[in-house]
Amino acid sequence: MANKRSGWLIKSVLVVCVISFLGLSIAPLLGNAFQRSSSPEPEGQTDLSQSDEQLLRDQAKGFELVLQREPGNQTALRSLMDIRLQLGEIDAVIPHLEKFAELNQDNGDYTILLAQVKQQTGDSEGAAQTYRQLLEANPGNLKALQGLVALLLQENRPTAAVSLLQDTLKLAPEANEAKPGTIDKPSVQLILGQVYTEQNRYADAVDIYDQVQAENAEDFRPVLAKAIVLKTEGKQAADYEPLFEQAIALAPDEYKDQIQQMATATNVSGGSAAPNPGATGNAAPDSPAPPSEAQGETSPAVPTE
Repeated sequence: MANKRSGWLIKSVLVVCVISFLGLSIAPLLGNAFQRSSSPEPEGQTDLSQSDEQLLRDQAKGFELVLQREPGNQTALRSLMDIRLQLGEIDAVIPHLEKFAELNQDNGDYTILLAQVKQQTGDSEGAAQTYRQLLEANPGNLKALQGLVALLLQENRPTAAVSLLQDTLKLAPEANEAKPGTIDKPSVQLILGQVYTEQNRYADAVDIYDQVQAENAEDFRPVLAKAIVLKTEGKQAADYEPLFEQAIALAPDEYKDQIQQMATATNVSGGSAAPNPGATGNAAPDSPAPPSEAQGETSPAVPTE
């Protein structure tokens, strides 16, 4: 049950977050490649004609020659990754993406993308190590936290996921004192609350959401999250309906209709998806949240940034 209920987070990180990284030209191709890998074509059928495939391989050789002369040529790296993905050779992307991430250490999104590719290709240990390396340098990177939490849940290690988030929260006071905004404490708490909810630890989730609400009175996210938990638990309508109303009143306009749909759905855990987990509380998400993987078993995600 717990493994099924973690589907919203795993799917969000492996697909939605990958293709929403702005400025990374290979991301749409990577998303398509992931879809192809999960839905293999019948034997003998390919997306590319023989002549198109040969043309791509010839182009790849050309870019490889460029990289032999100029290992740091990012244009050649991007182009070669594009070609490998069009050919469906996801494993071959990894060394080029590692180099690309190394050349762009100021942009953690490339390192996260590298971890996701490793996870997709079955290298869970390598993916976890990549996430942890990024978190050592930037413990408040929410995308890395979500990615590593999703990986731990996929491996049926919810206790490790909870410990990771709790340790991050312990670091927050000192880190934020040294550099304000290093760790977004409310967002980390919301991720922790979602993990508790996925593990049916409803009381723990409600406690976390109450803490966030007490410290962030104008934030609609903990109010919405608590309403979802209470409705999922089967509490009386009088317990959760006022919370949905409060969340609608506090939420930005782009979320109000979605929240209203959740409030009126017969089964909130199988109803409309909540705003994207990667969205901020005051801005529209880059892309909508993915649909539930198991209708009636997956709770909607609440924005955590």
